[in-house]
Amino acid sequence: MSAGQTDAEGIMESFLLLAAAAFFAGIMNAIAGGGTFLTFPALIFVGVPSVVANASNTVALFPGMSVSIWTLRNEFSRIKDVPFRWMLTVSLLGGSIGALLLLLTPERIFSQAVPWLLLLATFLFTFGPKFAPHLQSLFRIGPRTLVLGQFVIAIYGGYFGGAIGILMFALYTLCGLDDMKQMNAIRALLAGAMNGIAVLWFILAGHIAWPETLVMIGGAMVGGYIGGRGSLLMNPKHVRVAAVTISIAITAAFFIR
Repeated sequence: MSAGQTDAEGIMESFLLLAAAAFFAGIMNAIAGGGTFLTFPALIFVGVPSVVANASNTVALFPGMSVSIWTLRNEFSRIKDVPFRWMLTVSLLGGSIGALLLLLTPERIFSQAVPWLLLLATFLFTFGPKFAPHLQSLFRIGPRTLVLGQFVIAIYGGYFGGAIGILMFALYTLCGLDDMKQMNAIRALLAGAMNGIAVLWFILAGHIAWPETLVMIGGAMVGGYIGGRGSLLMNPKHVRVAAVTISIAITAAFFIR
């Protein structure tokens, strides 16, 4: 077998891995979140540098997120006492700040921070839903705190984004929302806004591994559509169990590496 054939097979295997990771990530993001735990490590695994991998991951998952937003459009309703334009504005502003912070972070420093970012995201993803009801029993937040909280989450979302869905669910629970379908639709739309503006910055900065990203976009869109439909039928708890298991395993692997 020639070196050219070996290289071609290696590229094909990498693309198949990325497409599969993006497909299941699209499903997970639409139903329970956590898709980043599949796609970001997959990009690192095939040799994409960490900062470029994080930016490419955001770009790759965005179309799938857009598809899931479309499928959830009939479930959307505004948050009482909070003008939705405020929530949208701070999501766009925070996403921009987070994206610019990532672009300004040296590759070596971000690579060293990756295991800790994954650990933080895993902790939030695993225990966030358990903490939110207890916090709600202790206090409620008002409109201003809700908008400020969304702004802080958007900065984190633009920079890394792991478990932002859980953070947003917890925030909305503290302001008194309890309809999961409504919260999921709001979460999808605002997460799409913060990621969409981050995508624009990453593309303008030229920090995208396009061949790998384009392969993942197709898988994420199909997964996002299936996940958006399935979110109305499937039990998110079952998806979360799988996502938590994956996130713990991948986080441990990055620390070992």
